Amino acid sequence: MTVSSTARFLLAVVIACAPGGLLLGPASAAGPKGEAKPPRAASTDPSVLYRKGIQWRPGPGVPEMPDEVSALSWLVADARTGDVLAAKNAHRKLPPASTLKTLFAVTALPHLPGPVRHKVSEADLAGVGEGSSRVGVRPGYTYRAADLWRGVFLSSGNDAVHVLARMNGGWRHTAAQMQAKARALGARDTRVVSPDGYDAPGQVSSAYDLALFGRVGLNHPEFARYAAMATAKFPLGGWAFDIYSTNRLLTGADGVAAYPGLIGIKNGYTSNAGHTLIAAAERGGRTLVVTVMNPQEGGGFAVYEEARALLDWGFGAASRIRPVGSLNQAVPRPGPGVRAAAKAESAGSTWPALGAGAGLVVLGVVVRAVRQRNRHGAGVS
Repeated sequence: MTVSSTARFLLAVVIACAPGGLLLGPASAAGPKGEAKPPRAASTDPSVLYRKGIQWRPGPGVPEMPDEVSALSWLVADARTGDVLAAKNAHRKLPPASTLKTLFAVTALPHLPGPVRHKVSEADLAGVGEGSSRVGVRPGYTYRAADLWRGVFLSSGNDAVHVLARMNGGWRHTAAQMQAKARALGARDTRVVSPDGYDAPGQVSSAYDLALFGRVGLNHPEFARYAAMATAKFPLGGWAFDIYSTNRLLTGADGVAAYPGLIGIKNGYTSNAGHTLIAAAERGGRTLVVTVMNPQEGGGFAVYEEARALLDWGFGAASRIRPVGSLNQAVPRPGPGVRAAAKAESAGSTWPALGAGAGLVVLGVVVRAVRQRNRHGAGVS
């Protein structure tokens, strides 16, 4: 290898390993089926996503934005590159409802892997909010963490969240840990009060932050596996009963057509937040993540139809449109507070350290696993 070629090789390594560089390697110069790579600005201005209203960049061949999306806030991003293709009020602070469980999982799953067992007490279930969704956790029974995580992702069970939070050091500790995780990822719009997403004064997030949490979660096989499950068994002593995902875009229930290629993630609803959703789907080797917060029209299932419209638009536009922002820009500049929070949060973690700018190292593996699982039915570990 010559000196010049060695220098070029080292420069390529430095670029690939730099913060925000893709661990999967540089993006291909061509899109699906040899399409030209979409035009890109040299860099995106983070302030664009703080502007009110819809932010996108029309251009030749770029489809028009769907006009049926009534949500107060939404965002469409490429999960692999972090490019934000379009957004509306991306940083508007709104109640997240159960989509906040994605941050709970990103934070606590590393400390509570599936095989861990716990006998549930009455105290574990104290404080579950009135009217909460529950999976049916009963005191006096022993559960694996995997059982409880399925209850979190499929049934949106606040009872399961309370038990896992107690296993994780307590309710307040978990809330503080989630807040530290959000800050370490650069999610500046999120304030955690109740780890299960139950309405609480001052609890907010944003379409931007929720997309960030979903993207980070997809990088971890356990999270992605739970988020993609449509049905599973939930134990109760010597027998078990069926539970089903409340994400109708995944299950196709209640007249909502299942979205082709959906990887899953998480939906939510409270009277204060309205309907919220983080959804990810894969098509033609591209994975998109969409967040939709509080549609103003169309009833209780509008959140799924609006996410469907945004996913369809995103897959049609992704190879042609210039991004308006990046999820990679969420990573804050290193500082004593951020370093301390990240260190405290990651202590004892079984997951690799992950910044928001990291490429989705295992996403291809996860997508293949989800496809295989969908062909053979929903399994339980």
